[in-house]
Amino acid sequence: MDLVRISRTQYQLLLFLCYWFPVSLQRVETPPVEYAHSIRLDGDIILGGLFPVHSRGERGVPCGELKKEKGIHRLEAMLFAIDLINKDPELLPNVTLGARILDTCSRDTYALEQSLTFVQALIERDGSDVRCANGDQPIFAKPDKIVGVIGAAASSVSIMVANILRLFKIPQISYASTAPELSDNTRYDFFSRVVPPDSYQAQAMLDIVTAMGWNYVSTLASEGNYGESGVEAFVQISREMGGVCIAQSLKIPREPRPGEFDKIIRRLLETPNARAIIMFANEDDIRRVLDAAKRSNQTGHFLWVGSDSWGSKISPVIQQERVAEGAITILPKRATVEGLEKVGRDSSYEQEGKVQFVMDAVYAMAHALHRMHRDYCFGYPGLCPRMSNINGKELLGYIRNVNFNGSAGTPVVFNQKGDAPGRYDIFQYQITNKSTAEYKVIGQWTNKLHLNVDAMRWRTGDPTLPASVCSVPCQMGERKKIVKGVPCCWHCERCEGYHFQASEFSCELCPYEQHPDRNRTGCIPIPIIKLEWHSAWAGIPVFIAVLGILATSFVVVTFVHYNDTPIVRASGREMSYVLLTGIFLCYAITFLMIATPSLAICSFRRVFLGLGMCFSYAALLTKTNRIHRIFEQGKKSVAAPRFISPASQLIITFSLISVQLLGVFVWFAVDPPHTVVDYGEQRTSNPEKARGVLKCDISDLSLICSLGYSILLMVTCTVYAIKTRGVPETFNEAKPIGFTMYTTCIIWLAFIPIFFGTAQSAERMYIQTTTLTISLSLSASVSLGMLYMPKVYVIIFHPEQNVPKRKRSFKAIVTAATMSGKLVQKGSDRPNGEVKTELCESMETNTSSTKTTYVSYSNHAI
Repeated sequence: MDLVRISRTQYQLLLFLCYWFPVSLQRVETPPVEYAHSIRLDGDIILGGLFPVHSRGERGVPCGELKKEKGIHRLEAMLFAIDLINKDPELLPNVTLGARILDTCSRDTYALEQSLTFVQALIERDGSDVRCANGDQPIFAKPDKIVGVIGAAASSVSIMVANILRLFKIPQISYASTAPELSDNTRYDFFSRVVPPDSYQAQAMLDIVTAMGWNYVSTLASEGNYGESGVEAFVQISREMGGVCIAQSLKIPREPRPGEFDKIIRRLLETPNARAIIMFANEDDIRRVLDAAKRSNQTGHFLWVGSDSWGSKISPVIQQERVAEGAITILPKRATVEGLEKVGRDSSYEQEGKVQFVMDAVYAMAHALHRMHRDYCFGYPGLCPRMSNINGKELLGYIRNVNFNGSAGTPVVFNQKGDAPGRYDIFQYQITNKSTAEYKVIGQWTNKLHLNVDAMRWRTGDPTLPASVCSVPCQMGERKKIVKGVPCCWHCERCEGYHFQASEFSCELCPYEQHPDRNRTGCIPIPIIKLEWHSAWAGIPVFIAVLGILATSFVVVTFVHYNDTPIVRASGREMSYVLLTGIFLCYAITFLMIATPSLAICSFRRVFLGLGMCFSYAALLTKTNRIHRIFEQGKKSVAAPRFISPASQLIITFSLISVQLLGVFVWFAVDPPHTVVDYGEQRTSNPEKARGVLKCDISDLSLICSLGYSILLMVTCTVYAIKTRGVPETFNEAKPIGFTMYTTCIIWLAFIPIFFGTAQSAERMYIQTTTLTISLSLSASVSLGMLYMPKVYVIIFHPEQNVPKRKRSFKAIVTAATMSGKLVQKGSDRPNGEVKTELCESMETNTSSTKTTYVSYSNHAI
């Protein structure tokens, strides 16, 4: 007889079992006193069983309170499964399964002592030194031989027991141990399990955390293989995959001291942003952690993510529903097993989550024995002699090859490490509007997470998804600057200037012709601009140029119409038309400078930019040089100098102009004209205001070279104007030319600082173009106004003055100029009127004493 002292609660359990399972318990016998906390069922093949019927006792006491869910429910499941197998004619026919079930009391050391019962039959006893009181040989009761063990629940217990069972080659199938350490086939080669290891569970929990957008979490583990291995697996997978950082990893001692759980809550609050707590803890520790959080008034702060040790159990959350609200838990996929009926209609009994796996473990052992029986005892009723002593190594091979649909309708299979595939249900502990709490399925995990976020509920009345992050996400256009050593914590830095956000952690410079978009997430082309006709910068130069062209055209028409009148002839018709052409070109270049740059426009700009000035100042230089040579020659002799005829003057003028054209052609050959977009001219500090300027490829140096020759002609002409300032006022327009050149020099002296002083301005294109075109127009206007407008005025409004002048000899003109110079020198000692009188007298004297050889005014005047 195998019974023992049983408590009142155990006696009630036996009455309960006898009522619902009379067939299976007909073989329950009273064990001897030495086998406390055990149940024995007779059978042809005996299976061992390990269940936490009692909780862990206080210090010094091995066993504590009765565990109704994890203990009684699971024990009933094994008895129920054995009863169903024994009734099944297709599974192990004519073979009866028996059982020897032991209580582990949720303590690994106590379970190790209990499990020695399973190996007693394999230990030979030496009775040679033992004698009975009457001298006879002792008779030893042969213990039951256990062919396989179902259990245990806790991973720490399974690890302890597996080390003993493997020595005696006894296969073991666990229904609840999930520690990754048990997957080591070199140390636990006789261990198998119908639940997936925590490596799968850790992956599933990491997928949940990632799906929720939580990247900063803390871990909490019960001391022991289950808790520590589970957290270690979670930490390792999170490091391999990245994206989730561990703020703190705390451990609950095996024997916690008073106040230990309050201390744990305070430690967790040291990193308040890590609200998500990954828990691999037993249900007793879970309950005490929740109670400590409640005492610390942290209801709603922590976001609990519990492993299968929490699952959908009621015991951890009783009387602390509010602090557990929103907890996400995980449990291997299960199904309610039909036939574990309720005691009464109004009973609150709910089937424990691992009941299915207990039955699957028993059935896995039965299927392995069935196939072994089929192979070893084919056609033999009952156990054949070959199976009278089952080899554990051979049975293990059959166990690893089973494949059948379990109680949940899913295949029960084992991999080469003895692990079951990972299939989980995801739960959330929710409080409904009726203030009732329940676990609600919100997703599944089968190698991949399927989560229904819409089905999730958090604190009552708060629909927002809570956060557990170290740093808030950076805005668009900002890069993350990672805090050293904590990759999930960062500072956000704005991509400045022309940089854009190239990746989550870097800013890069946009290509030179692009600038960042408004969000700084990419680059877009910089807008290209040019000087528009409707712009005020273009309007003023165009207005001046139009007026100048009209005025020049009017002068040309007037001169052509009055081409043979004395004033036109005296102006030197040929050179006048050359000069007017230059003036016209100076006005016309304005339109080329404002027009949209193209190959043709850029070519015309190079040709005509300095050509107008070259025409003007080449003609004026030829005239002033002629005057200077005439009067210098007159001082030496009365013979006229060479090359003063109109034809000679035209040849000299066009020779000077040809130098400009030759330089332009060389420029064309060395650097062909083309358009460019200058992105540096208006590359402002604010990228949104940056613009590319479409322009001809003419540098400032090229511009100066193009205008330099014309400026050289202008300066030379000014020098000659100064030298001829003393000639008679009416001779060859010497005085008007002088005033023209002085004014022109002032205009271009003002142009240079304005043009080059604005080289770094954002408005450079507008200012320089406007300055250049206005300077050219003003130069042309000065020449037109001083040299030709008075003549036009006389021609139109005073035709009576447009009559031939009397002829004067060359010598008389030179003598008059010489006397004029002398009288000017005496002017400082005489009154103003006397100078003029003397000059007039001298002029009259010289006039009356002239010889009869005259040089026509019109022939010498230009």
